[in-house]
Amino acid sequence: MSPTVLLFQQDAYLRNCTATVIESGESGVVLDRTVFYPLGGGQPGDTGVLRAADGREWRVTDARKGEGGSVLHLVEPSTSPPAPGTTVEARIDWDRRHAHMRMHTCLHLLGSVLRFGVTGGQIAADKGRLDFDTQEEIDRDAVTAAVNVLVAANHAVRSLWITDDELDRQPELVRTLSVQPPRGAGRIRLLDIAGVDLQPCGGTHVAATGEIGRVAVTKVENKGRRNKRVYVAFA
Repeated sequence: MSPTVLLFQQDAYLRNCTATVIESGESGVVLDRTVFYPLGGGQPGDTGVLRAADGREWRVTDARKGEGGSVLHLVEPSTSPPAPGTTVEARIDWDRRHAHMRMHTCLHLLGSVLRFGVTGGQIAADKGRLDFDTQEEIDRDAVTAAVNVLVAANHAVRSLWITDDELDRQPELVRTLSVQPPRGAGRIRLLDIAGVDLQPCGGTHVAATGEIGRVAVTKVENKGRRNKRVYVAFA
């Protein structure tokens, strides 16, 4: 499949774009460019709509990574997908995406407070979790307070890019133990929370931590001898 230009990597606040259908079939609709984030890194794929100039609409129920750097926009199975060559407006469900952005950045703050290796994570519109490789006890109230201090400080958030070789020379940047950042494309995207955290991440994030709002650690679970699962939600 043809690669898709990922507009959300340059601007996570883009809500819509004009695009051309490159491929279309049962596996999904591939556009030449998109604002839809595909499922990955614990962040759900975006939902939304594709709209043609003649008024036809296709509801996008999910977005997934396809072959060759493409993004598959999954449309409702009851509708026939737009044909290749069709020009469409691609529009995401913004409120849902923005909640994912807030929670994803929040989980990076959580990881900056709990400096253990990360073995897993998941993001939803109202909550999220990280799994940490540790046997230490975790104080919910103390962690909640520490994360909210970072939220209130309104640290700037931005993306940086480094080469595969640069990342290999700085292995300490990678804190996820179960998944390594993809190599081979020539460069790797980093999320930089100024003065707080720097690590590889391909997800979408808010521009400053104050946009997250107050959060609370709601539960800590033991999920194995060396695995603490920490849940966080918007307060």
